[in-house]
Amino acid sequence: MKKILCISTANYHPFPTRKQNVMNRLTDCHVVYVEPPVTYIAPFKDPACRDRISAYKKPGEQVQQHVWAYASPAVLPFYNKKRFINAVNQRRLAYFYAELCRYHGFDDDFTLWCYSPSSADIVAPLAKELGIPAAKLWKQTVYDCVDRHSAYPGLIDPELVDEMEEDLARGCGCVFTTAQGLYDRLAPFNPNTHLIPNGANYELFARVQDLEPAPHEGPRFGFVGNLQECIDYDAIEAVAKAFPQGRIDFYGKTLPGVDLSRFDKYNNVKFNGLVRQEELPEKIKDFDVCLNCFADGDLSKDVSPLKFFEYLATGKPVVSTAVPLQVRDYRDCIYIGESPEDFVEKCREALAEPADDPRRAARIEAGRSCSWDERVKEMRSILGF
Repeated sequence: MKKILCISTANYHPFPTRKQNVMNRLTDCHVVYVEPPVTYIAPFKDPACRDRISAYKKPGEQVQQHVWAYASPAVLPFYNKKRFINAVNQRRLAYFYAELCRYHGFDDDFTLWCYSPSSADIVAPLAKELGIPAAKLWKQTVYDCVDRHSAYPGLIDPELVDEMEEDLARGCGCVFTTAQGLYDRLAPFNPNTHLIPNGANYELFARVQDLEPAPHEGPRFGFVGNLQECIDYDAIEAVAKAFPQGRIDFYGKTLPGVDLSRFDKYNNVKFNGLVRQEELPEKIKDFDVCLNCFADGDLSKDVSPLKFFEYLATGKPVVSTAVPLQVRDYRDCIYIGESPEDFVEKCREALAEPADDPRRAARIEAGRSCSWDERVKEMRSILGF
């Protein structure tokens, strides 16, 4: 049985991202899924983080028959600004990870699966803790790059983040990327680099095809996903203005620092908060148009949004901004707005799409081909799993 130590950048609960979707489908592997650490100062910014400081002391949770999830010890802040701080953090984490490996009976033949550039400094100390050659562990390391990490706002030094990512890509045995821009950046550092975009839980979201929408007056637009700084709120506001008798429903968490006060004056915009993924088909069935809205920027252009592939699986009309660039691969079956005004016009076109329009079948087929099962099958083939 293959063994995987997954150092994730997302907590296992409550919302599945690429990390959980990939690990959950490696059913013939023994997976130890380690959640990202919080910093010691995190509770001062977000009191909800207080429990995460000591959560690593609790037993792990068997979240799938083959997956065990653990919290990580807290770390020092500013590790994305000063590399020596990251090195200190990674040495401490290496001790914790090594204990998990020993507890789960991992020998020296396991895959270290990473999602953060900061993991460039974990391989050597972890190998030392486990008593195996660092070169061997490097060869067994996978870097799954899902974002342009240096483009994130906050307390980071973009040049340092890029430096750590380059070191990680150079040293590891395999690199996966979710977008063409990420592939173009990392492929020069590692010849074993592959472009595998995000996917969708096709079986779940395809249920929308058979669900009857609830009666409603006026057009219904919908957005699924976290409300973060990289969302194009100008495009959304343009839709709210253009369709006063319609409604825009948001299902997702509002991230810290995001100001949504501009929508206070719109009675047709509703923020419903985060809902469980299993509940989303019942929400999306009432959408006339699914919205995929990202503002132009270094982070947005290389995003591979899960919501987009989930929308495709439903067969519903999809209106997207021109970024992320990945959506252009689907221009024949979706609607792409190049500006807020054009976005509104594309919404009008989408609303007028006939029920028997061939674009619907094309979206469904695209969603099927982008299922997580297909994505993971491709990863397994590359890794020889």
